[in-house]
Amino acid sequence: MNSYPGPLVPRFDWGDLNKQLIDRRILLKMAIEKPRVVITDFINDSLEIEREVLDGVATVEAHDAYDESELHGKIDTADAVMLYHNLALSAETIQRLECCKLIVRCGVGFDNVDHVLAGQRGIPVANVPDYGTEEVADSAIGMALALTRGINLYNLRMRSQPDPWMYHVAPPLYRQRGRVFGIVGLGRIGTATARRALAMGMDVRFYDPFKPDGYDKAIGVKRVESLQELMGESFVLSLHCPLNEHSRHMINSETLGWLPMGSYLVNTSRGDVVDTAAIPPAIKEGRLAGAAIDVIAEEPPSPQNPLLLAWRDSDHPAHERLIINPHSAFYCEEGLADMRRKGAEACRRALTGQMLRNVINKPSS
Repeated sequence: MNSYPGPLVPRFDWGDLNKQLIDRRILLKMAIEKPRVVITDFINDSLEIEREVLDGVATVEAHDAYDESELHGKIDTADAVMLYHNLALSAETIQRLECCKLIVRCGVGFDNVDHVLAGQRGIPVANVPDYGTEEVADSAIGMALALTRGINLYNLRMRSQPDPWMYHVAPPLYRQRGRVFGIVGLGRIGTATARRALAMGMDVRFYDPFKPDGYDKAIGVKRVESLQELMGESFVLSLHCPLNEHSRHMINSETLGWLPMGSYLVNTSRGDVVDTAAIPPAIKEGRLAGAAIDVIAEEPPSPQNPLLLAWRDSDHPAHERLIINPHSAFYCEEGLADMRRKGAEACRRALTGQMLRNVINKPSS
């Protein structure tokens, strides 16, 4: 009896073949139709930075919108979205996203994107928390000094009425050393601001209920247990907290009353942390000797905004005691390039299957 089984034929794995075919189809589709990265707002140039980072991975387009309604039909099939601060992405827009793998908020704050709904739809939302730390801290200190040393006030008064050309045209100014510099929010920017105020010899104190113990010891500042306690002690109050349900209108007509008479307010955080309509009355009564505002809830603000009306009114004390900047504390050429590059790098990681960083929501699988 012949027991020879015949030549051995390797068993073919049809499942492996199917997988290879699917992978090839995906690669072929990517080669023919590259993923789309859509920049919603703020950026309107040649996109050289983003295209360099995403070269070979995705196409990049920018729409420079000021309202999400302008994005209808332009963002729905985006594979990744880069969002700045000129508009918000609400549920209406996020529900329309068909294949989005990441929304990256190119900045620190993320209150202008519905990250909870995005997470429920399986879309990660990330931010860029480290792009402008130094610049915002420098701006906060610069604004504080422009107010407390009378720099802004002297400049305005000398231009409009140069006689007498004397120091006493401004009200009494006081030495910075030893005075309390109060910080709300001791994150990256708050910490950087604290270090700068310490270098000026100021007594730095902070309120941040979410900060673990020990950071105060590490950098040489004092922790206080309530916002009211901090405000009651502060010569300068500088805001560096995110915007959420706890901080919205944290500074208002009532809480401004906790400040000592003749104190100063600086806001480089988020516009809605302060009810800015309360600032002109506080300046008029002398509660605030001055305020510096880099961020406003509505940007660009309405000409009828009470803050702007007082600022532009030469008969209102806020005209000389209020500094308003156009959400520019973050800006320097290097910082802006960092922000753009880091946002594009986040999109590249998402589109190439790499691990994401700085995700602020919990996307469902």
